[in-house]
Amino acid sequence: MLAPALGALVEYADRPLSPSTVPGRRAGPTIHMTSEYLTNWFYVWSFIVSGAVLVVLILLVSKLVNPSHPTPGKLAHYECGIPPVGSPWSPFAVRYYVFALLFLVFDVEAVFLFPWTLVFRTLGTAGFIEMMLFVAVLVWGLVYAWRKGALEWA
Repeated sequence: MLAPALGALVEYADRPLSPSTVPGRRAGPTIHMTSEYLTNWFYVWSFIVSGAVLVVLILLVSKLVNPSHPTPGKLAHYECGIPPVGSPWSPFAVRYYVFALLFLVFDVEAVFLFPWTLVFRTLGTAGFIEMMLFVAVLVWGLVYAWRKGALEWA
């Protein structure tokens, strides 16, 4: 689906510039839209529109079919099966969230190491140096978080 569109763009870019027949106008390539090119774009836009319509349709059907009977019990805050006590706007320790965010950051960045190991031999020295710089940034961030006390749980 995308290959004919890219082929048309390459064909457009490879055309020589023809001199303009109108005096004072800048010479430029002319675009000849083929029916195949336009048909491919019609398919792309029809998929986008049909996807958007499907999302709206599913949400509307869900709203119509789903019974909604809000009661005070259903609207109450619920946490771990324990009824809430006090105000929900009480202060909390941010360090737990920082700890979780650091875990996510290092976990996601560790995922980048797996594809590198698969193509390690083909990358050569430049690939090795780039990955060592990446790991050095990770270690620097870990040392920074450690010195700031973000890794202390209690």
